[in-house]
Amino acid sequence: MSENPHTVARRRGGRERGRSTGSRPGPEPARTPDPAAGDAAPHAETRRRGSGVGSFPASRTPAWTGAIPADVRPPAQNPPGSPNARSASTRTPLRPAPRYVRRTNPTSRHPSGTLERPPAQVVARFEIRSVRWIGPDGHAVSPLPPFARGPHALVPLYTAMVRARTFDRKAVALQRTGRLGTYPPLVGEEAVGVGVAFAMDPADVLVPAYRDQAAQLSRGVTPLELFLYWGGDERGSDFAGPRRDFPVSIPVASHAPHAAGVALAMKIRREPRVAVCLLGDGATSKGDFYEAMNVAGVMRLPVVFVVANNQWAISVPRTAQTRAETIAQKAISAGIPGVQVDGNDVVALTQVMREAVGTARDGGGPTLVEALTYRLGDHTTVDDARRYRPDAEVSARWAEEPIARLREYLVTCDGWGRDSEETLLRDLAAEIDAAAERFLASAPEPAGAMFEHLYAVLPDELGEQRTAVEAAAR
Repeated sequence: MSENPHTVARRRGGRERGRSTGSRPGPEPARTPDPAAGDAAPHAETRRRGSGVGSFPASRTPAWTGAIPADVRPPAQNPPGSPNARSASTRTPLRPAPRYVRRTNPTSRHPSGTLERPPAQVVARFEIRSVRWIGPDGHAVSPLPPFARGPHALVPLYTAMVRARTFDRKAVALQRTGRLGTYPPLVGEEAVGVGVAFAMDPADVLVPAYRDQAAQLSRGVTPLELFLYWGGDERGSDFAGPRRDFPVSIPVASHAPHAAGVALAMKIRREPRVAVCLLGDGATSKGDFYEAMNVAGVMRLPVVFVVANNQWAISVPRTAQTRAETIAQKAISAGIPGVQVDGNDVVALTQVMREAVGTARDGGGPTLVEALTYRLGDHTTVDDARRYRPDAEVSARWAEEPIARLREYLVTCDGWGRDSEETLLRDLAAEIDAAAERFLASAPEPAGAMFEHLYAVLPDELGEQRTAVEAAAR
């Protein structure tokens, strides 16, 4: 009669273990754990090497023969009384592997006698401050900073915000009637751009994103130039006013390293100027943003990064972008100051920006400013925000918008009234309407204009394409 192949395999496995460990040859009888003796099942033991079924202490590691050693099988396969049963006296006891425990009292010892973590030391602490001067109800929560004392000092800020909103409404109307290209509404974020622009000097450089029309208008870019740009005409980027300001950056966060480069040039030339980079909250999830902050921090560059945290990166909410409690705390990774400000309070934003720009101009290095605001409109005119956010959320945010907030404060201080409001709206509407008429009456660029403003010297291949395009347009 031939032997059971499983018995042969177990015997071969036992001989291999005997040769590898120097113990007796032949299979070791399996055993069933005895709960009365404090034993546990093999798969429940904590072993020094590995874990779970099939793990061994270093002194009992078998040589693999292609067969499953008998004492590795679950207990159910070796019931008491079977030929492979094994008594507790023949089993080599296994010591549990050492484990670390958290030490709550550096002077105490853990009662189990296990190893303990060394006491931790706090090596750095950080904090993020949030700034606000005028609350959503239009009342000051603390005395205003010196530049804003007296209601008439705030009328220019109010005028600039209303002007930006007037332009914004006209641009949306032109796009809806097919006379302007895709356009990103800025409604609700006017205070961010105005506060930034009013804190800068004319010689400073603005590096904007695509929703920063308020900053551009306040820096001297004309409504006509902005209409041209959003109408697809690059002549709109040839600013008559702020010649050093950068054109609009459509790619998200790609302009942050540009701002750091501008600031590096200013530092090399020893110019008392500052670069200001405007971004959205979604841009802070891009590598370009971190790289720009890092090099700016290492080299102490005169640049200020301003994040308009409008709570939405297109259809992605702020809570789905990052686990950070604030955007401002991302400055910690670059070793630079970070501050959060109520982005609907133009007084607070202007003051925080004045401090950040002054620090950069004096050689103190960069700052990250997070401006808390809300995008009341769609992401662009080809977006429908109702698909991903409820109307009730947007309606509640209208109570916090910046223009009504500052107007309420001015009215309370007897610095503004109905006549002033009507006159301002009439004058701004006339200005924006006139710019729109000039834009609509402007002659289109020639076909070859698409090759302009690309290279200092146009490559031969593109030169040939330009010639062909111009010839076909005749």
